[in-house]
Amino acid sequence: MAGRRRWTTEEILDAAAELLRTSDADSFSVRKLAAVLGTDSSSLYRHFRSKTELLRAVADRILLASMDDYRAEGDWKQRVTALALRVREAFGRQPQLAAVWGRYASGGAGSRLVMEEVLQSLRAAGLPDEEIPAHYHRLAVLVVALIASEAGVGSITEEEYEQGMELFRVAVLGADPERFPALAHFGRDVRPLGADRRAAFEEILAAHLAHIEAAVDKSGPAGS
Repeated sequence: MAGRRRWTTEEILDAAAELLRTSDADSFSVRKLAAVLGTDSSSLYRHFRSKTELLRAVADRILLASMDDYRAEGDWKQRVTALALRVREAFGRQPQLAAVWGRYASGGAGSRLVMEEVLQSLRAAGLPDEEIPAHYHRLAVLVVALIASEAGVGSITEEEYEQGMELFRVAVLGADPERFPALAHFGRDVRPLGADRRAAFEEILAAHLAHIEAAVDKSGPAGS
């Protein structure tokens, strides 16, 4: 009798990423992945010690892909913006994994490359070294939250999106002006969360980078 096929780590990650296209981190399991591969869970645990470790590795490949052919160009703000947009685009192609990344983070090669570039950019901004870790953390939290939030919208079906839009129109345009005077006044101009998210992403990121720039101006150039 022929033995079961031995799957490589990369093949396991390919299959896990494909399975996550139609499910989420909560419903995903090593057992389900093993069934897809026609093997047993124990064989997969030789590659990954836990479901969380596996999910982190899948998300890290997205980060690694976002760094393909990346070149640090422009000033520090242009570098951070370009990198953030690359990561956003990479997770946009598989939004389920953005939630995985936001929940479990990553410690693989992709994560290290992204972290290195952001830290180098913040140093190039002129921040004192002792201030860089805190600014890095706040920037990372912002970008992860924006990408994970956007992915949540991007992963819903067209029918769910249309239902949400109808509920939005009813809630906003049908607001009682006596109880919700501001909502009634601005209702026709308020946009749903799913609208023009790239522009919102860039504007929020730019505002945070301006905040960092102000901190540089306040503290003076690094080493001064």
